[in-house]
This record gives sequence, structure tokens and C-alpha cells, in this order.
Amino acid sequence: MGDEVQQLTRAFSGLGGLGVDEPAMVSALARWRRQPEKRSGFRKGFPGFFTSHGEMDRCEEEYMLHLAAEFARFKNLMVLWAMHPWERDARLAHHVLHQHHPAAIVVEVACTRSADELLGARRAYQALYHHSLEEDVAYRARDKPYCNLLVGLVSAYRYEGPRVNEEVARAEAKALGAAVKSAGGRLAENDDVVRILSTRSKPHLVETFRYYKEIHGRRIEEDLSNGTEETLLEAVLCLAAPAKYFSQVVEVALRDGADHHEKDALTRVAVTRSDHDMDEIRAAYQEQFGAKLEDAIAAKAHGHYRDALLSLVGAHHQQ
Repeated sequence: MGDEVQQLTRAFSGLGGLGVDEPAMVSALARWRRQPEKRSGFRKGFPGFFTSHGEMDRCEEEYMLHLAAEFARFKNLMVLWAMHPWERDARLAHHVLHQHHPAAIVVEVACTRSADELLGARRAYQALYHHSLEEDVAYRARDKPYCNLLVGLVSAYRYEGPRVNEEVARAEAKALGAAVKSAGGRLAENDDVVRILSTRSKPHLVETFRYYKEIHGRRIEEDLSNGTEETLLEAVLCLAAPAKYFSQVVEVALRDGADHHEKDALTRVAVTRSDHDMDEIRAAYQEQFGAKLEDAIAAKAHGHYRDALLSLVGAHHQQ
């Protein structure tokens, strides 16, 4: 019975992982039928989630909320997967603006989608919420130092051709360097920075950042990694190195102690990037963290949620 209790405990709790092991739970329903003593043993062997109150083992409120959230992971993944990408992005952005989700989600939508995909998300946002995405960003982020940058990013319709004016890219690399030196921790409010990041094509920005390193001796990400320019750093990575950015988001989501916003990012990245650059994200993850993404997911996630994630990641993990 001890092994069975441990197996079911792992199925319910995930022991710090993501999702629940539904098949193990269903198996227990069949094997423990008319054996209330086994359920009692399970409750007593589950410290922290059940506490003894006289003759009753009481389920803690915190655990019930935890369990509801873990059961919901697979459902939420499937709902997001089934949506039209424009609606999905519009709803993700709305959650950010109205339910205190991280601003990084809006940055992702604005900076990693094509010009037409972002325009489609803005059209969907208007149809769903009877406001424009731009006006909601401007109002909801009005007290944030990155407000103008975020409005510029969601309003963009970038040139998507391959041509880059090398002279202009080099000049703007110098302008960014000057802004970094003079901004004093408020770089996201600098007019040149906002203009360059919210209007230039992605190939142009890649060249600009290459010149930045050539001129200043450091990658622009290094100069933004002091903790005061988080939204700006996210925008730079999403625009010029999205696979690197998303691999870092996933790594944080898989850490022990990740908060619920960080854990939710795993679903978001798997669903939104599966049809686009997941191979590049897997390669970036392995390069940065020395492990296969599919192995990391299999070690931390459980049940149908794990299987769905592995399917979206697109790697054939041997379980």
C-alpha cells in the first residue's frame, strides 16, 4: 500500500512539477474501490495538504487552489491551441492589461509576430473588447516608464523585406550607445530608442545590434541587464533573437519555485511558437542550458499536460 500511496501522492501534487498525472488517478479509482482505508492512508501520507482535525483529515484551502490550477493546465493549453492566432494574441494581451499579468506578454505579441499577424491581433482586439489595443496599452501603462515604448511596439507595421541601410544601422547603433550612457535608468523613455525599436525592420535591428557590439565592445543585452530596463531588454531579444528569448522564458518556467505567471509561460510558448520557431527554441535551450528541452519538460510536467507539451515541442521523447 505504501508504494500505491506514494504513486498517487505524486500524481496529485506533481511534487513541484506542472500538471497532474490523470492516468494514475483513474487507476486509483478502480483499484481502491470500496477501500476507504487506502484513501485515509493517502491523506495521512500527504503532509502539508491534509491536516488532522480530530477524526477528520482536512484538505487545506491552499492545496485545493493548487490542485485546481494544475488540473487546469491541460484545459488551458487545449483552449489556446484551438483558437485562431489573432484571437489568442488579443486575449493574451487583454489579460496583461486587465488582470495584472507581466508586460512581457504584450512585448512578445508585438515583437515576435509578423506585421500582418500583429495587425490581425489588433483587429481581433477591437472586435472582442470594443477598444483598440493601442489605446488600452496607452491608458493601462500610463504610469510606467516603458509606456511610450509599448505603445510604439503594438502600433508598428514593420517593413519585412531583407534590405538594410548599413550606414543608417551604424548611425543608430551609435545613437543607442549614447542613449545608454545618458539615460540614467530611464532608457525606455528615450525618443531615439523608442523610434528605433518601434519602427525599424527586424533585419535592420539585427545589423544595428551587431554594429553596437562592434562600436561599444559589448552586446546591447549586456548593457540592459542591470534589472532596471527589463521591458526594453525583452523587446530587444524578441525583435532580434526570439529563440534565445523564448528558451530563457521556458527555463524559468521549469525551475523549482517558479511562480504561477512563470509557469503559465510554458503553455503560452509551447502553443504560440509550435508552428513557427520551435526547432530554433529547442536548439537555443540546449546551447544555453546544456540539456534537451524535451527532457526538461518530461522531468517536470505530468500526465496529459506533459504529453501535450511534448507534442507541441515536436521532439520524440522516449519515456
